[in-house]
Amino acid sequence: MGKTHERIDGRLREFIEAQPMFFVATAPLSGDGTVNLSPKGLRGTLAVLDERTVAYLDFAGSNAETVAHLRENGRITLMWCAFDGPPNIVRVHGRGEPVFRDDRRWPDLLRHFDVDPTPHGLRAVIVVRAELVRDTCGYAVPLMSYDADRDLHARRFAREDDASLSAYFAGKEHVASSIDGLPGLPLPLPPTPPR
Repeated sequence: MGKTHERIDGRLREFIEAQPMFFVATAPLSGDGTVNLSPKGLRGTLAVLDERTVAYLDFAGSNAETVAHLRENGRITLMWCAFDGPPNIVRVHGRGEPVFRDDRRWPDLLRHFDVDPTPHGLRAVIVVRAELVRDTCGYAVPLMSYDADRDLHARRFAREDDASLSAYFAGKEHVASSIDGLPGLPLPLPPTPPR
């Protein structure tokens, strides 16, 4: 049965850090707005910053629904499922914020991740402060094996620089604004700060 936790530590933290993928859900305030649910992967792109805070790298893509929803209202839920080993589901419900390249926190945040974000068109770090942490049984989650991360994302975006990446985003219908017309990713992208 479900259990509420005061913090992300011990076995919860170990479980979260061991999963090769997780899911992110956000929604606009409008009752008829579009709910967004996104899978996230690539090892090393999620970090537990402290007992109440997690963060993940937000890479180039065809839309920016999560960023738009967070800019509007901050509500977010992250979910991890055990696809192997003992059944378990962990959810972190909280308030999130996109931290962009020109934010003074950017360099310190990047130090928490065990991956080179350069080839992925990194556009933001999503920081989530937990308000509710729960785990449940996960008995109905199927058993599946993790083989490897795909290399397609890095291969696609490694050839982009800041200018071409901004142009790519400007050409996408739902990056500067969401499906529902909310402000999305600020364009043009600020330059990548030196590491």
